[in-house]
Amino acid sequence: MPTFTAPDGTRLAYREHGDGDPVLCVPGGPADSGYLGDLGGLGAHRRLIVLDLRGTGRSAIPEDTSSYRCDRLVDDVEALRAHLALPRVDLLGHSAGANIAAQYAARHPAAVGRLALITPGTRAVGIPISGETRRGLARLRKDEPWFPEAFAALEALTDGTGADWEAIAPFRYGRWDAAARSHHAAGRPDNPDAVAAFGAEGAFHPEATRAALAALAAPVLLLAGEFDLNSPPTAVAEFAEVFPDATLVVQPGAGHYPWLDDADRFLAATVAFLTR
Repeated sequence: MPTFTAPDGTRLAYREHGDGDPVLCVPGGPADSGYLGDLGGLGAHRRLIVLDLRGTGRSAIPEDTSSYRCDRLVDDVEALRAHLALPRVDLLGHSAGANIAAQYAARHPAAVGRLALITPGTRAVGIPISGETRRGLARLRKDEPWFPEAFAALEALTDGTGADWEAIAPFRYGRWDAAARSHHAAGRPDNPDAVAAFGAEGAFHPEATRAALAALAAPVLLLAGEFDLNSPPTAVAEFAEVFPDATLVVQPGAGHYPWLDDADRFLAATVAFLTR
């Protein structure tokens, strides 16, 4: 796995899939980027350069663990772009990684050719998601056999009376089948320090980020999953309104990992955007 050195000296790794024009991919979690795979076959259309965030995958643990903070991870993305000697780059962020990608675009707009935000987190631009919004989406799955236990756990989580994250895992997928269970098991974050520090005080600057993104010249794709409790379509639609040139796609039947739920639909949207 190739590596490069971040500005603070931390050694970081990245994966590569496919050939062609590069797309720099920022995972969520923070978790080992392996859970992205080749994004349902996107590597057959573009060269995917997938960053392992510091302290995850094969990237080193930094001496200063406050550098796990979201806004500071932007510097690692810029260091990777410079390492690759790319004057401009198409950037894709998934989930929490979309917060990094959005802040990167706000700080380095001239370096972004296209920006794809896949089932994005919205904290970078200060869009809250209510418990009732999540419960309303969850009720769309009421006929699923796992629903009663998962919904009870979701209610406890949103009410602040419990936090059984494993019980609500089925809500993150369009189908809670063997492939989803395997993906979930392999993709769990394994660095609690990185997770805890990601959203620490100072990690997000919503007003400044919104103002910068309102002037972003690059086209933007925001792709939501119809059933995604983490990044509900209504919140992603509100995120799209921040940008002057945004395309919103809601993938039917998808959860938080749309390339796993329906690779063909996911590829149709992302390839069309990245090659337009």
